Amino acid sequence: MSQPPDDQPRDRSGPTLTAQDRLPGDPDRETLIGQMIRVDQAGEYGAKRIYEGQLAVLGDRPVGTAIREMAEQEQHHLETFNKLIVERRVRPTVLTPLWHLAGFALGAGTALLGEKAAMACTVAVEEVISDHYAGQEAKLGRDEDDLKDTIRRFRRDELAHRDTGLAHDAEAAPGYPLLSRAIKDGTRLAIWLSTRV
Repeated sequence: MSQPPDDQPRDRSGPTLTAQDRLPGDPDRETLIGQMIRVDQAGEYGAKRIYEGQLAVLGDRPVGTAIREMAEQEQHHLETFNKLIVERRVRPTVLTPLWHLAGFALGAGTALLGEKAAMACTVAVEEVISDHYAGQEAKLGRDEDDLKDTIRRFRRDELAHRDTGLAHDAEAAPGYPLLSRAIKDGTRLAIWLSTRV
């Protein structure tokens, strides 16, 4: 059976209730939702900072328009999760000051390597975030349809950002495989840490 394309909505299959099928040692429903919102808010904050770093270097070039558009969507995502943090009374990650610096440094650093390297950064980060959101979507039951729909919509945006990076020759960046792997590994580590700390 074929999978729906990445940019198409998925069906509503999955657990009826969030965390209904958890195993011993798995987080309960409230903890799971809190972890999801905390890590997603941190991730969107980090993405915003990456694009701010890229714009600091490339803002006056033609690629700056595409970066600004992606940054605006990330700002909307961040505002949504900031609201959810308050509504759901979720503790934000204590690592926000680190993501403030690291996100900007990653964006500016890759932009200093050139437009293609900046776009390679976008592709790598957005591929990991897309997979992360897909995993969250699969864990959410019908009792969390609103959160599930938000994650699904934001995942589509992240996939569009990945496609923008590819359209701007990300794969032609010098050392693309190594650069991509390093950024993906760093993004996965940031997700792991922000979920827990």
